[in-house]
Amino acid sequence: MSVPRYWRNEVPRYRLIGEECAACGKKYFPARPVCSCGSTEFKDYKLTETGEVVTWTVIKNAPIGFEKYTPYVVGLIELGDSVRLLSQIVDVAPEDVSAGMRVEACFRRIKEDGKTGILQYGYKFRPVVV
Repeated sequence: MSVPRYWRNEVPRYRLIGEECAACGKKYFPARPVCSCGSTEFKDYKLTETGEVVTWTVIKNAPIGFEKYTPYVVGLIELGDSVRLLSQIVDVAPEDVSAGMRVEACFRRIKEDGKTGILQYGYKFRPVVV
């Protein structure tokens, strides 16, 4: 299987698909093998694509492969269905990010993969334009 095809098959990475426990209804992202209630029965759940910033940080010293993107903002986002996830926050100056800021998911380039130059894409969040 080619590398681009492999990543396209990573449904949760591109479509914000989580899981919902069949027993208690608790939602998870990413998927996990056992619910906090002890159940192992899950069904796919499409997460909402809007939410708000709970907290954030500005990355100035990036890990290897992300140096050229600094400074960038990574935030804890609480989606409308109470699921929380970490994501980069884009299309806003770092100093303009605030707790409670409404954001929406967008599909963006994550990085270029080393010497091969393969582009990796995924979700990020941007401010909701009113």
